[in-house]
Amino acid sequence: MGEFPPQKTQKLQETSVSVRLELHLYVGALTMFLLKAWRQTAFGIYGYLNFTKSGFIEHSKKFKPEDTQTRIEGKNCIVTGANSGIGFATAEGLASRGANVYMVCRNKERGEAAQSKIQSNTGNQNVHLEVCDLSSVSDIKSFASQFSSKDVPVHILVNNAGLLEHNRITTSEGFELNFSVNVLGTYAMTELMLPLLEKAAPDARVITVSSGGMYTTPLTKDLQFSEENFNGVQQYSRNKRVQVALTEKWAEINKNKGIGFYSMHPGWAETPGVATSLPSFSKALSGKLRTNEEGADTIIWLALQPKEKLVSGSFYFDRAEAPKHLMFAATSGSHALIDPIFESLKSLSSVSA
Repeated sequence: MGEFPPQKTQKLQETSVSVRLELHLYVGALTMFLLKAWRQTAFGIYGYLNFTKSGFIEHSKKFKPEDTQTRIEGKNCIVTGANSGIGFATAEGLASRGANVYMVCRNKERGEAAQSKIQSNTGNQNVHLEVCDLSSVSDIKSFASQFSSKDVPVHILVNNAGLLEHNRITTSEGFELNFSVNVLGTYAMTELMLPLLEKAAPDARVITVSSGGMYTTPLTKDLQFSEENFNGVQQYSRNKRVQVALTEKWAEINKNKGIGFYSMHPGWAETPGVATSLPSFSKALSGKLRTNEEGADTIIWLALQPKEKLVSGSFYFDRAEAPKHLMFAATSGSHALIDPIFESLKSLSSVSA
């Protein structure tokens, strides 16, 4: 049999390469589609079984009442986003146990109303309002400077303030809004409070309120969602994954400073934020969502436990260590990206303790 002419042979080879490349891209796209579908499905099932009110009731059968009966008079606690929802329940829970509570809120009027209500409900007058916009690094720096002048140790910092904005909004400082509040604000607040947390060592702790939504996504260096079609829910989930990885990083680099770092998931709670940001979700699970107090329960528990009972850098849910990754979700290896992300946050905020 005769051989193909050189030109035809080259064309066949090029066609073969092209087919293989297209097949490779197709298989890759299909794999990613199936992986994302699995993450969403696994999260939905796991969440429905564990994150709802019925999950809390079931898990609470193992709770020890004495774990949250500790009095913490004289301890200084900062709670961000404290005027409503889980933040309010956290501030109230800490105040009811005698703490000096500093509520960090964006809106002065709503903050004052919440402050007055907590003082009235708990009888604790050592509940203070600090007005600060957590979407502004400049505002956070001003708050930190003013608060540091008090020269008081910070025993507990609760990074609770969070946001789920469906539209792409850029802040006056040039950052995507969800990222600005959930990640950059959390980073800046924590870094700027480290000197005051060290004053409270070895009993200081930072508790960051993440979300089970982080189970649906790996860590990514695309912090401000550069994709053309903005997806607020996906961005929120990415932000929450960053918070969990940041907690690991802070635990590692501050391990000898007497500060414990913990992230946690409050479960699916019926908060004003959920009702506003996820109305269909809130409506579909009406009557099945947790109360604000149930959502805040593990935050209070983490604030009160002897530190030897806790593992710095860990993720907690319903008073117990919880996995950071769902089975077969292929997210665990992504945490190796935290070092360049940490450096990016340091650069973007111009904050380094």
